[in-house]
Amino acid sequence: MKKKGLGRGLSALLSDTPETNKLEEAPLPSGNLNEIAITEIEVNPYQPRKDFDAEALNELVESIKVHGIIQPVTVRRLSRNQYQLISGERRFQAARKAGLKKIPAYIRTADDQQMLEMALVENIQRENLNPVEIALSYQRLLTECNLKQEELGERVGKNRSTVTNYLRLLKLPPAIQIALRDNKLNMGHARAIINIENPDIQLVIFKRIIQDDLSVRQVEDLARTLSSARNKARAEAPSGPSREISQLQGKLSNYFGTKVTVKSDGRKGEIKIPFLSVEDLNRILDIFKL
Repeated sequence: MKKKGLGRGLSALLSDTPETNKLEEAPLPSGNLNEIAITEIEVNPYQPRKDFDAEALNELVESIKVHGIIQPVTVRRLSRNQYQLISGERRFQAARKAGLKKIPAYIRTADDQQMLEMALVENIQRENLNPVEIALSYQRLLTECNLKQEELGERVGKNRSTVTNYLRLLKLPPAIQIALRDNKLNMGHARAIINIENPDIQLVIFKRIIQDDLSVRQVEDLARTLSSARNKARAEAPSGPSREISQLQGKLSNYFGTKVTVKSDGRKGEIKIPFLSVEDLNRILDIFKL
């Protein structure tokens, strides 16, 4: 099914337009909302967020005990009295802990791919995800929902460069991704690190950030310094042998039975034939017939 309504984020996925076969509300006896027994709802297997802050969840539990559920969850109907969460798992978990028997919910129809896309977009737009969770959600939208980066940007209301920057986080070493997940680094630190191609240097910078509590500006300066030093070292390093010289070295090494080194500046050079013992020297001299 061709995806339409790009640029409207979650609202595009919840469109009630019949001709586009989008998700539409199931008939409800009491209008747009229905009170559903918590025991009839199962959690969302496509939930992109795996970790919920225990303290914040407990605060929500206390709020629900006083005020109830202010924002309904969204579910899809699996059978007559069985539903599955599309979005709102944090509210659902808190309501269950608060002892609620029923919870207000919108009922939508959705296949697995639509459900995954809705859950991912809803989480990206409404939850306080860490950068790695956002990056993983973007990656899942690209791979599992078959979106292109332009479509993804329109879905989540971000430009392509922002989406790309998040996706690049997934190429960082695991230790740095974990620090981002645990809020030991912020997105500014990560963007400065990711411009360094060498993972070893990335880890050196990461350790300096943790040890010295570096600001984003300091990390940017450090990254430029290390990158400049590396580029200078590359420029000053002697170039390796040309393809022709390498082939010649291989032929001579096979002929003499030892590793032969050939050096040339294009006009003159030298050939080195090492020997390991007097017997090995005599063997090489025999090849020369000397």
